[in-house]
Order: sequence, then structure tokens, then C-alpha cells
Amino acid sequence: MQAGRAVVATVIGDGSGFRRGGRRHLLPWAVVGVTVIWNLWVLRATVTPATYPNDSAMAEEMTRFATAQLQAGHDPLTTWFPYLGLGSPQFLHYQSAPAIVTGAVGLVVGADAAFRWSLYLLWCLWPVAVYASARLFGTRPLAAALAAAVAPLLASAPGVGYEQHAYAWNGYGIWSQLWASWALPFAWALSWRAMTDKRFLAPAAALVALTAAFHFETGYLAFAAVVIFPWLVRRDLRHRAARAGVLLVTSMLASAWVWLPLLLYARWAAVNQALARTPLVNGYGAHQVLGWLVTGRAFDNGRLPVISLLVAAGLLAVLAGWRNAGEGRAFVALFGVGLLLSFGRTTFGELVSIIPGSTDLFFRRFFMGSQLAGIYLAGLGSAAIAERGARLAAAAAVRLRRRGLPWFGWVPAALAVAAGVLYLAPAWRSLGRYDAANAANMGYQHAADTAESPELNALLSYIRHHPDGRVYAGTPYNWGARFTIGFVPVFRYLASQDLDAVGFSLRTASLMSQPELHFDGSNPGDYALFGIRYLILPVWERPGAGAVPVLRAGQFQLLRLPGNSYIRVVDTVGSVTANRADIGSRTARYLRSPLPGEGRDLTVAFAGATPAPPTLPASAPSPAPARRPVAAHALTPPGTVLREQVDLADGIATAEVTATRWAVVVLSASFDPGWSVSMDGRPAATEMVAPALVAVTVPPGTHQIVFRYHGFAAYPELLALAMLSLLAVAMEAGGIGLARAVRTAPIRQEAGNSGDAGTTGYE
Repeated sequence: MQAGRAVVATVIGDGSGFRRGGRRHLLPWAVVGVTVIWNLWVLRATVTPATYPNDSAMAEEMTRFATAQLQAGHDPLTTWFPYLGLGSPQFLHYQSAPAIVTGAVGLVVGADAAFRWSLYLLWCLWPVAVYASARLFGTRPLAAALAAAVAPLLASAPGVGYEQHAYAWNGYGIWSQLWASWALPFAWALSWRAMTDKRFLAPAAALVALTAAFHFETGYLAFAAVVIFPWLVRRDLRHRAARAGVLLVTSMLASAWVWLPLLLYARWAAVNQALARTPLVNGYGAHQVLGWLVTGRAFDNGRLPVISLLVAAGLLAVLAGWRNAGEGRAFVALFGVGLLLSFGRTTFGELVSIIPGSTDLFFRRFFMGSQLAGIYLAGLGSAAIAERGARLAAAAAVRLRRRGLPWFGWVPAALAVAAGVLYLAPAWRSLGRYDAANAANMGYQHAADTAESPELNALLSYIRHHPDGRVYAGTPYNWGARFTIGFVPVFRYLASQDLDAVGFSLRTASLMSQPELHFDGSNPGDYALFGIRYLILPVWERPGAGAVPVLRAGQFQLLRLPGNSYIRVVDTVGSVTANRADIGSRTARYLRSPLPGEGRDLTVAFAGATPAPPTLPASAPSPAPARRPVAAHALTPPGTVLREQVDLADGIATAEVTATRWAVVVLSASFDPGWSVSMDGRPAATEMVAPALVAVTVPPGTHQIVFRYHGFAAYPELLALAMLSLLAVAMEAGGIGLARAVRTAPIRQEAGNSGDAGTTGYE
């Protein structure tokens, strides 16, 4: 009987925040602890060193790059990331805070180890974040613990939300989203608390800004909470709206170092043209998403809807007690917002354009907001069921005592716990099978890396000692998909070796990322245009004409394309008009033409800018298949590269060139306004040539050309603005003692007239 009463006390809780006392706090922490230990055990293969077959390959490469830049005393945010998409300011365009933080840890333990362990620990310990954030919201202890228990059990049809498939080796490898999965729960909880206690304004703003720095789409969900929270309680709306306004402005200032450079450089960030018209970008639409929700595939894809039913139970419990629902209102509202945003352009069409940056958003990702809110609701639903079960168990224990069987008083409570474990068994079994397959595949990949990488690395060692051009090992659309080490295509394996390569496409916002999709492996001129010096081919693939064998080991052969390098001297014979949304399709015809192989380029009228004038007369041929005759002088090379030294990781390329007539010196690197160029020691104007390369026009003669990349320079000022804005709000709110505020402030949302504490109405 005492056991039954203890369970009832634990379930009901006291709603008094983080106060400790008695046995009622042991069971919630036991639930969280068991969940974490289970995660640590079943996912232990995550730390196995195995080449990644998904987006983690890029994330790990960014981490190594961050470590190298920090070791050299450079700011990764302002550097040129050279390895993918012919280079880009990747740390500006992409959510790079996780790579920088992990790269800093990599200074001590090594970048690859830091990456693997961050992936492992962030996911395995995520239930702790769910529990702690739920308690910050005001959720009772066991309800918060049950939310933490179901948190790692989700499995959805899209597979890109808060679930193992989004992060695992077998899945998508969306590592930066995993970092934000820790920040978003606390951003939501602190924002909720800030509506009635101004001491939480600065911490809430810091977490909202941090969420945006970790992952852009998740940052939108953090800002959305700030907008909707004031309206969930009718009383004291004026104070709540005022605090929300302060929180919104402070969050914007604190995250300006993330979004302001993006805004200023948005013109040169390519839209993913290959996916722009697909549900991956536009969202799956209301019909599809609601269908998954109703059928259980939003939380329990491929198994019985055990989590979906708990979410439904929590949703019904909140709606039934809406008047006194407290933080439950926030969970329901956030669940709805995540759903609406995930419908995306597929449902709302151009109406989504009112969302800042909508052109670059992947709307399907926003369902992760509904998943997180659903986890909290599942905790409430589980607690409501557990409360009923605990009372029944206590009553059964009383009856047993009255019948002279007091030593069986523990049986009803044990049966109730066993029923809960049995209920979740389908989810555990499903994930257990997934984790076993993941571990087996990682083990196979590790063995393949160990067996085959020494042969390939012998070839790569030669390239590193002769770094005068890029590497090509196929693409996902040709033989490259079948040319693998274990499960990983060689063109993707090259990312694990930090080699400047062509083929692992659509991973950056560089303007060349879209033309890269149209690279024509049968057109010799494209190899020169993309700066490809080396070919790594399987032994069963015949090289094209002009390729010189260098080395052969196992299934790998290395060939060199003489004459190709990072820098060319070419003629320009016309222009093409393009912008960041169509640069790939507008230049595809040029890539398929003979012009790249003939050393004749097109200038680009980019985003309404005036193109540079061509260096050949107007009678020069167009890129049309049926070209008009051209004068003999136009067929002779306009010049040569006498010598060059290129270090794109350091953002510099120098060359001595000679031009026999007015010509264009092209650096095979994606165009960006951060590139500057000097000719013979004097500044010159950069220009864009097709598809989207940086270049400079030179007169006849011999010239010293220096291309240099300069990153966004105002990061120190913006980071100072972030710190000052947070400090100002914290000081105005009466100090920065968050721990004291957590201990002393009422944790249940209250709507009084004073603004800091008041009555308990939720009307």
C-alpha cells in the first residue's frame, strides 16, 4: 500500500519547480537514467571510426577544417571553405556553430574523435534535455520523465525529425540539427517563463539566438514561440506582449551575427534548383502530413502507433482542461505551428513568402517542431494514464491488505510498471533492429576502410604532394555510384580526406554547386573548366583521351590530365544572364558545348548586373550547337599560365601569366564578392564568367595575378552587439542569476496584473 501511495505522490507531484525532497523525485530520475543508459548501450557503435555515407561526411569535414583554422589562429567564419562546390564561404552560409565548437574540442582530442563523440553523446543524452526543459516549463516530474523516456523512440515517415534516422550512420546525418535539438527545448521553456518573469528574458534570448546559430530551420521554431506565447493567456496581455517584444528584439540582436551576413550575402547564395520544386523544399502539404499523423506514421512509422496514442492522450487531456492547462497550452500551440509550417508551399503557395528567407527554407523540416511538442504531450498523456494506474494499484494494494495479504501489496504497482514497459515494447524492438543494422553496417564500413583505404590513400598521397588541381572520381549519376569503398562512393570518401573534389554535389550554397550537377564527364572542356587535374577511376573504367596514368593500386587507378590546373587564360565570346535561382539551368547549355574545351568562356550578367565586355569581337561564336565561322586568330590560345601557386584553404591563388591579346584569367573557384584581385601589384576588378567562376580581364603582356579571399569582417562587432544586448536586458531585469530565478520563481505560468507574479487564471 505504501508503494502504491508513493507512486501516486510521484505522478501527481507538487508543481513547485526544481525543489527536491523525498522519494517522489527518485522515480523520474530513474526513468531518465534508464533511458540514457539504454541509449548509450544500443548506440555504442556510433563512435566506431567509419566513413560516413551521408551529410555527416560534410559536417565532419567542416569540423576538421575548423580545427585546422583554429590551430592556425584563423577565424573559421571568415575563411574560404575550398573542398565542395568549387569552394564557398561555407561557414557564413551554413549553420557552422556546431562545427566551430566541435572543432575547438578537436584541438584537444582530434577533430574526427570530437565529431563522433558529439554525435553519440548529444543523441544519447537528449532525454536529459527533454526532462530538464519540461521541468522548466512547469511540467510535473514524472510527466517530464515520461516525455524523456519516449523522446528517443520516434520514427516518422520523412525520417528527418527528432529521431535516430535523422542522425544515424544509416540515416541522413543531419548533425547540426542535433545540436539545435538541445537548444530548442530550452529556448521554448525559457521563453515561456519569460512571459511572466522578466528575469528569464536574457537567458531566453540567448537560447533563441543559440538555436538559430546551430540550425536555421530550428531557429525559426524558436522565434515562432516568442511570437505566439503572449496570446495563450488572456490576462495581463499587455505585460506579456511587452516582454515578448523585448525578447524578440533582443533575440534578433543576439543572433545578428548569424542572420545579418546571410542577408547581406544572400544574392550570392545559390538556391537548390534541383530540389526547388520538390516536397523536400516545399513541404509535403497538409493532406500528406495529416495522413501520416492520423495513421501513426508521424511518430511510429513501420510499427504499432504506441507513441502516437500517447501524443493523442496528452492532446486530449490538455484540450479537456484548457482553462487550467498551463504549459499544456504552449505544447498544443507549438504542435499546431509545427504542423502549419511543415505544410509549406505545397499547401499555402506563395503565401509562405511572408516568412523571411522562405526561398531557402526546407519546409518539411518544420515538422520537427510538432515532434518536440508531441514528445511533451506524450509525457502529459503518459502521466495521466500512469496517475490513473497508480490509483488503481494503490486501491488494489489496500484490498490485498484487508484480505490478509500485505506482503503482496507491491504486486499491483509492479504489474502497472510491467504494463507500461510492455506497451512500449514495439518501439524498443523496432529501434533495436534498426540499431543492430546500423552497428552491422558501420562495422562493415570500418572493415572496408581498413582493408581498402591504404590502396586509395597511396594515390591520394601523390595528389597531396602535387596539389595543382581538383580530383574527380565520378558522380552519383554515373559510374561513380558503383565505385565504392564499402558502402561509401569514392567521390564521397574524398570528403573524409579533405581533398578538393568534384562530384559530391548540392552540399553548399556556392554558385557553382548547381552547375556542378551539369558537369559533363564526356566533355573534355568541362574538366579544364572545373580545374580537374586528377582522375581516380575504377580499373574497369576506361579513361578518356589525354589522361596519363600515374599510379595503380587494387581497384583504383590514378590518372593526370596534363595542362589542367586551377588557373586558365581564356577568351570571352559573349554573355549569359542568370541569378542565384537559375544559375545551373542557365549555364547547362554552355557546359554541354565545345566552348569550354576551346578556351572560350561567357561572361555572366548576374542578378541584373552589367556583364564584363567580351574580349573577342561580336562575330565570335555563340554556345549554340550550330556555330558560325570564326576568325583564325580567335582559335589560337589567348595566353598561357607560366606558373601558379594556389592554396584555396588559405584563400589565395597567385599566377604569372602571359597574354597575346586582351584575355581573361580565370580562377576555378566559385564567384563570391569576397574575392579580390590584383594585377601587377595594383587592384583590379573581378568579374564572373560562366558558369560562375571568378576572373579578371588582362591586357597583352606578362602579368602577376593574385586572387585573395576576404571574409565578412564585422563578426567581432556583431558578437559584441550580441553580448551587450543580452547584458543590458539581464541588468534591466534585475540580474543574471538564472539559477536563483529557477529556484524562486513560480514555475507554473501565471497571469497576474503585476507582470512578475499573480493569480492562477488561464482565461
